[in-house]
Amino acid sequence: MTEPDSRSTALDLLESVLDHGLPLDTALVRSATLAKLSLRDRAFVRLLVATVLRRLGQIDAAIDDKLSRPLAKRQIQVRNALRLGIAQLAFLETPAHAAVDGSVNLVRQNKRAGMAGLVNAVLRGIDRDGAEALTSTQEAEQRNTPDWLRRSWDTAYGGDTANAIMAAHRAEPPLDFTLAHPDQAGIWAPRLDAEILPTGSLRRRTGGLVSELPGYAEGAWWVQDAAAALPARLFGNLSGRRVIDLCAAPGGKTAQLAAAGAIVTAVDFSAERLRLVTENMERLGLGAEIVCADATKFTPATPADALLLDAPCSSTGTIRRHPDIAWLKTPDDVAAAAKLQARLLNAALSMLAPGGTLVYAVCSLQPEEGPAQIDALLEATADIARVPVTSDELPGLDGLSPAAITPDGDVRTLPCHFAASGGIDGFYIARLQRR
Repeated sequence: MTEPDSRSTALDLLESVLDHGLPLDTALVRSATLAKLSLRDRAFVRLLVATVLRRLGQIDAAIDDKLSRPLAKRQIQVRNALRLGIAQLAFLETPAHAAVDGSVNLVRQNKRAGMAGLVNAVLRGIDRDGAEALTSTQEAEQRNTPDWLRRSWDTAYGGDTANAIMAAHRAEPPLDFTLAHPDQAGIWAPRLDAEILPTGSLRRRTGGLVSELPGYAEGAWWVQDAAAALPARLFGNLSGRRVIDLCAAPGGKTAQLAAAGAIVTAVDFSAERLRLVTENMERLGLGAEIVCADATKFTPATPADALLLDAPCSSTGTIRRHPDIAWLKTPDDVAAAAKLQARLLNAALSMLAPGGTLVYAVCSLQPEEGPAQIDALLEATADIARVPVTSDELPGLDGLSPAAITPDGDVRTLPCHFAASGGIDGFYIARLQRR
């Protein structure tokens, strides 16, 4: 039996994402050949496809510049083979012969042998002219972001910050951890070869299989971006308090709440995703009530003292980790997410006891999903009030530019924050109290 080939697997994955609209994480799970590869080859495939998605605008511009006439739509496999070859030449430092021959073999294997000469010529031309030319200008890098996203960020944050956000999306992100016992950061940082971020999360720059890292088996930590760890910290003392984690999967925030001593009810619509929550909680030795329900219709037996709503969103704040989002999401997706968020916020308030605290969070950079949601809710609802977040509560956000705490007292992290340390996901977080 022929062994699976890493570049063929990468070609299939790229086709699943760009031609069939499948999220990259889903495509990776469903791949029939990826699991048959060695760990090293799997890592290469993941990095190669992610690099194409991060640099897609630049790569396509380079392809088109080398062609005397455009490729036909039916030749999409040829374009994808070229994309993979250019990513290796320009950004992954793959030896030229391996990158070129690999892409030529891909078109031959896929019954496009007649295009092998063109693929060879284009890639040899890229290599001869200097692949580093693809990375040289800010204008070139702007091609890696769809126009509608770039315009929205220009409007919301200004041109310089929008450029910084887009630059942050080009780099492979590091791995962040949240500790079950945050006071043990000094113990676990050297064991994980990690640095302690100003926010308290641990960050590992080197690779490795997560399940084989020190502390995994004993439940000392879980993987969670540093920005995603912030919302659960805004409730104050949680010991013995009843807390609902709405839209809870995959469970990082559920774990934070339970580790802080809360009595947690984790609610999510997806039974499959809730299984992951259960597995994570068991590994961590933490407890929570797990409920599979529509969050817009769920009614708790007792109103909650606190509620965390990390709402479904466009996820444009996580493009650094999920570069396919830039090419799969549209303005219509943002509008649909905003409608659902409004319904979830109203439902969340009905679950909250008087005097209770609601923390709303989205991993989106789009204002429609963040401050616009809270402004609309405050205008329409008399019995809630914003509770501003202070720098004393999240001291690791001090001194960031742009400021991570807004004039209204909400939190807005951006991918360009902590750029020297590898960036951070884009999150919007607001805290409200029911009167």
